[in-house]
Amino acid sequence: MTGPQSELTARIASRSARIGIVGLGYVGLPTAVAYAAVGFNVTGIEVNESRCNAVNTGSSYVGDVSSQTLRELVSSERLRAVPSLHDAPDLDVIDVCVPTPLNKSREPDLSAIVAAVDALRERLRAGQLVLLTSTTYPGTTVELVQPALEATGMVVGRDVFLAFTPERIDPGNKSFSLRNTPKVVGGATPTCTSVATALLRTIVDQVVPVSDATTAEMTKLLENTYRSINIGLANEMAIMCRRLGVDVWEVVAGAATKPYGFMPFYPGPGLGGHCIPVDPTYLAWKLRRLNYTPRFIDLANEINRRMPEYVIERITDVLNDHCLSVKGARILVLGLTYKADVGDLRESPALEIITLLQQRGAIVGWNDPHVGDTSALDGTIPHAPLALTADVLDRQDLVVVATDHSAFDWSLIQAHSKLVLDTRGHIRGKANSGWHTL
Repeated sequence: MTGPQSELTARIASRSARIGIVGLGYVGLPTAVAYAAVGFNVTGIEVNESRCNAVNTGSSYVGDVSSQTLRELVSSERLRAVPSLHDAPDLDVIDVCVPTPLNKSREPDLSAIVAAVDALRERLRAGQLVLLTSTTYPGTTVELVQPALEATGMVVGRDVFLAFTPERIDPGNKSFSLRNTPKVVGGATPTCTSVATALLRTIVDQVVPVSDATTAEMTKLLENTYRSINIGLANEMAIMCRRLGVDVWEVVAGAATKPYGFMPFYPGPGLGGHCIPVDPTYLAWKLRRLNYTPRFIDLANEINRRMPEYVIERITDVLNDHCLSVKGARILVLGLTYKADVGDLRESPALEIITLLQQRGAIVGWNDPHVGDTSALDGTIPHAPLALTADVLDRQDLVVVATDHSAFDWSLIQAHSKLVLDTRGHIRGKANSGWHTL
């Protein structure tokens, strides 16, 4: 092993490699902190000015990163943030962790990846490793990124190295962190895989190399497609159980006692977060371009995307049963974030539920201990939360549990709510007669 590969591998081993993380969001910031914590000099590239300033002042906006940890790394000069790659020092590793949402037509929006690659290409030199961590469709690394890098005259696998290593960050998960969650990686060439593996082993206990970058991309999409399809099944099971007069939560709990061949998934008001609502659509989009219809993905998407509308139907039924109308009803939505005990609003079904209720004439308020206000959101979501007090609850015609945060005072909610629609099955069979579920 000689040349750029040996030099970069040696710099990684000695922790003298300079690392750049493009995008300091829910994936990028924990990744930057992980590298800095093991001794690397890390520069975060973040176009959002407020985030950039927050990092440099040691103020974390990501729940999985404490401000104390961030301050220590910043004060020791192992981590800092800059607004663009042009402001960064010469880097040995560039890890692209930018958002990859769907556009209005529900097609992949890779504009952030393209912008990052265009910027790093201007500073590309021999001996650099480029990692793509952003979730994308199979083929992106070798079909989009590799040609862009090789247009500079560099040869991937000889002069520079390129690999895809999908993120497995689960916000709020206390059991599995970046360190103890196995990390898959696949390079554009075997040499690229080897270099990337050497780097990742510095921050992850177990690295899982696969044959190539496209295999690594497909691995990520399988993980989240599996979840999307099984959640879709659980959501449809909730609808079927309602028709049959059966408690879906009791059904799932009973099935979960089987010690083999079954894994419990739970219904809810819809899918949220970046991964599960988005990733399967990336795979479906790619397959349609190859003249293949991914029927399981399409069916799960149809069921999951309809769940907010189903919640509205359940709200209407509950109110009707008590001689009330949605129009003019005072409704308090508990929980705006897409999952319990995190502050992540991405793709949250609670936001759609509030919008649908407002369109039907309801007077809607919300409360979420992890969200201060919604002024940064587009749309008509009320900016300020309602206080979760006995007086506020007493005034509501209906309380909708959209996210079951552990910080909620459930005893207070039970004691002072006339009617509750619990989309998360938090109380289940223990509540009074005013408590309803999906």
